[in-house]
Amino acid sequence: MGYTREELPIHTKSTSLFHNVETMPGDPIFGLMALYAKDPAEKKASLTIGVYRDEEGKPWVLPTVKKVEKMIAEDVATNHEYLPMEGLLPFVESARDLLFGNPSPSLTSRIGSLQTISGTGAVHLGARFLNDTLSPKRIWVSDPTWGNHHAIFDVAAPNVEQKMYPYYDSATCSLNFTGMMETLERDAQPGDLILLHACAHNPTGIDPTKEQWEKIADLCERKHLFPFFDSAYQGFASGDVDEDAWAVRHFVSRGTLELVVAQSFSKNFGLYGQRVGAFHIVAADQESKDKALSLLIHLQRAEISNPPVYGARIVAFILRNEELKREWEQDLLIMSGRIKAMRAALYGELQALQTPGNWEHIVNQNGMFSYTGLSEKQVLALRKEHIYLLTSGRASISGLNSENVKMVAQAIDKVVRESGDAPAPAA
Repeated sequence: MGYTREELPIHTKSTSLFHNVETMPGDPIFGLMALYAKDPAEKKASLTIGVYRDEEGKPWVLPTVKKVEKMIAEDVATNHEYLPMEGLLPFVESARDLLFGNPSPSLTSRIGSLQTISGTGAVHLGARFLNDTLSPKRIWVSDPTWGNHHAIFDVAAPNVEQKMYPYYDSATCSLNFTGMMETLERDAQPGDLILLHACAHNPTGIDPTKEQWEKIADLCERKHLFPFFDSAYQGFASGDVDEDAWAVRHFVSRGTLELVVAQSFSKNFGLYGQRVGAFHIVAADQESKDKALSLLIHLQRAEISNPPVYGARIVAFILRNEELKREWEQDLLIMSGRIKAMRAALYGELQALQTPGNWEHIVNQNGMFSYTGLSEKQVLALRKEHIYLLTSGRASISGLNSENVKMVAQAIDKVVRESGDAPAPAA
């Protein structure tokens, strides 16, 4: 029996079951991108989102990826069937070997791996998995860290307290290693998780030295902390996949630490929209690994069932072909080299302008981002000069090119002089 037009129930805001849902804040990065897009200025620069841009400021599809896409499209065997829940096996194995450096059979037997929805999905899956298996009370996260780390643990492991360890020294725009170690030595407890950036720390671009990594590993062993690595930039940061995996491999080489790694292929393959990632657990023995992997697959089934195939095919195709892999490694050198050149160019322009302060941290930092040391007030002033970066002072160096770097430097020089506050002032 239906309603007449006059009898239709009227739903108002006050009667909705969702009336009390809290309005969540929008993502600041994507909000800033929208502001940049609306800016009518002919000359402007966006140093916001963490995506690679070429010298013309345009998205860059890696030549190796273009080549493989054509090969896949012409392959009559290509189809769109479901993948297994753990993902495309050639991709999963290639991702594991890239990260761990072609591990020995004895190590491989202790590594459980599966494909995820990029690095974000890997962090989410890891957070849920560790929450369910280890029931940790705390996770230690660098101050600052990638903003989504907090949101992911809020959702996937809401009962795990997020504690911050010092990381960025604003006085010197460098790593506060002493503060980090003292805090963890004093306050971290056995069974706590510790989130570590494998390389190209987001947002600061500051990484520990190898000697410092060794001391962090010592601390994890001594304090019985469980390492959770986020590896989003392997090969993209330095141009060398082995160099960028050094910290993870060092922890594993000790043979005493169980750990997990979230791995992303967004940056190093330029597959941002394809959401290609992997999650790995290094367990003490094969039996424990097998049990852990079975739970991970169970969680994956409940959340996404099967990961997407297209981007995984591209990565596997390249990594399993020695000639294509060498070509891809040259693509990595192009991307990492351009970012290093833009760091040097920005630093050179600031030096030429004699901008107050010490700006060496720009060239000393690594990877896509620079924590410039600019204050929120200075960043807001830069927007009036049509230069956009996060209020934390984080700049995506990839947004620089030979056409805008001078303009960006001049704008920074202007706001620093007007504010009278220089980042990392010279001694």
